[in-house]
Amino acid sequence: MEVVMLERYFVKPETVARIRASWIAESIEAYVSWMVEHRYAARSVFRRVPMLVQFGAFAAERGARHLKELPEHVDAFVAEYLRIHGGQPRPEARRKAEWHPRGVVEQMLRLALPEVVISSRRAHMRDPFINQAPGFFAYLHEERGLRERSRDNYRHYLRRFEVYLDRIGCQKLSELSPPVLSAFVTETTGTFSRSSMTCLCSALRVLLRYLRREKVIARDLARTVEQPQVYRLAELPRSISWDEVRRMLEAVDRRTPVGRRDYAILLLLITYGLRAREIAFLTLDDVDWKHERLHVRERKADHVAVYPLSPLVGEAIVAYLKHGRPQTKERCLFLRCQAPYVPLTHQAVSQCASRYLRKAGVSVRRAGSHTLRHTCVQRLADSGFPLKTIGDYVGHRSASSTEIYAKVAVETLRDIALGDGEALP
Repeated sequence: MEVVMLERYFVKPETVARIRASWIAESIEAYVSWMVEHRYAARSVFRRVPMLVQFGAFAAERGARHLKELPEHVDAFVAEYLRIHGGQPRPEARRKAEWHPRGVVEQMLRLALPEVVISSRRAHMRDPFINQAPGFFAYLHEERGLRERSRDNYRHYLRRFEVYLDRIGCQKLSELSPPVLSAFVTETTGTFSRSSMTCLCSALRVLLRYLRREKVIARDLARTVEQPQVYRLAELPRSISWDEVRRMLEAVDRRTPVGRRDYAILLLLITYGLRAREIAFLTLDDVDWKHERLHVRERKADHVAVYPLSPLVGEAIVAYLKHGRPQTKERCLFLRCQAPYVPLTHQAVSQCASRYLRKAGVSVRRAGSHTLRHTCVQRLADSGFPLKTIGDYVGHRSASSTEIYAKVAVETLRDIALGDGEALP
């Protein structure tokens, strides 16, 4: 790693002297070199170095004398940092405010202490109810055998429940009652879809059974949480018209690196109906330029699909590779356009689609990457392709997943809705 002198960023000698006077100055300078190697912007160095100097002084005041003692002071430092710099009182706002100082300190510690596992404890990633039900997520893993992705879903729904209890002043799980649970479910119904409400209620029931088993609550409250009925084929697909697709693509500024990357992502979503996770896992090796093929390896049930590479998609990927993708050894196809140049997550891919749908003024329920996947499938169904062919194309594991697109002729209904209609007597 190239050693970068602090004088490259800090002009005043007294500033450099103050940084080097810190007892963790060597670790701070190594972190600055790492940021330069990963092409962080200069403004990031300016913002992060003073924060790390403060962290070193804070830890020293609390008795830290060795680097290995630093991790235990991170939580207290973040709390003090937010107090000094005006931390937000509301739980959700406070969680977001914690991301930056905690992330910076933990990033430096991972570099300074490679032999020590620095587990990220960002507030938004903490297990909900960790103090009152510390063994719940171990129970989900060890006794129920749930995979990490399933446990993340539990975190998502139960974190919302934790925020709700904090807002109404219910500090202890032992104080839970049927009215509290009913009020939470009723309030959440307006923001979640029916299927998401089913998942939320299911997670809530599992938590309540665990709390009863551990004698945290006096009686079984799981039975008081009623799950909404979800009927197969009850809803229409979240597809949009082809004109709305065109407007969305026109909203992308392809003169910028971010625009070139996002344009290629949107074309992959709409052309092949890929899932956000499948796009996030694409690598440079998955684009077979010689045979003009696209390999999709991260499908559900470990399936692999091979598509002919559309000329339009190929041109968009080439434009991104030549004039948008950062120069790095990373093999994933789509990367962040700002340091650190790490692969995009599936959440970022979905947010990309959502952002341009809103920018184009396209109104759709729960806008995201699956909106474009639904649109691809609906387009194929409207063109008369057999449902089995469509299901194989987009990677449906069951024919029932494709049946919903045969319920209605969406484009025909749109034409009727936009027309004058039949004359009434």
